[in-house]
Amino acid sequence: MVQTDKLYDVWWQNRAEGEQQMENSHLSGWQEVIGLIQEQDLTNMAVLDFGCNQGGFLRHLYKVKPFKEGMGIDLAQESIAVANARKGDLPLTYLATTTPEQFASRFDLVISQAVIYLIKDLQTHAWKVKQLLKPGGVYYATYTDMNGNPSLAHFTEWINRNSLVESNAHTLDFIAETFAAEGFKVEIQRRRRQGFIDLSREEDGFLCIADRLKATYEEAYIFRFVLTER
Repeated sequence: MVQTDKLYDVWWQNRAEGEQQMENSHLSGWQEVIGLIQEQDLTNMAVLDFGCNQGGFLRHLYKVKPFKEGMGIDLAQESIAVANARKGDLPLTYLATTTPEQFASRFDLVISQAVIYLIKDLQTHAWKVKQLLKPGGVYYATYTDMNGNPSLAHFTEWINRNSLVESNAHTLDFIAETFAAEGFKVEIQRRRRQGFIDLSREEDGFLCIADRLKATYEEAYIFRFVLTER
């Protein structure tokens, strides 16, 4: 496994699938998350996508809710190169970095999707997000808590086999307590998936369809962390 304080080429090592296929499958999830962001007017806001991959989310967000400035960061250098090639004249910057805290107090919103489970040292992650945000800033983070899912061990093995970063089954309580200790007000709601679920993928880390449905409809959440103190 590659450490999460090191840069690499691409996160997903199954080249038969590739980063683009993963991006294509995330559009409905992006739309859902955008609908859950409570801040309606982002016109004067700076937004950071933590773990942006090929940068598609910020480009989509800008179409729906234009913002003043956007930055996407990731450890995958090839993915960042793709993101920069696709940004056009949008007010976006994409950067491969292990030290996002260098952009201290720059952002009003930070967003991560399916990232927390790939971060082993969650305390350091919470501290870094704290540095990034302006006072009163908000961090939205999606997370699927599979600790009660029969496919947890199988899913973990699948991720670890295909990824350069290992999977971590944090509990909801641990996540909440970690961010509260850094001075965040912690809020959470269950995500409510709409539409059909595509079952055509040859392998998705689940032992059966029922486990996939359980993860999607019962175990998927979005946290809202508000920075109340520094």
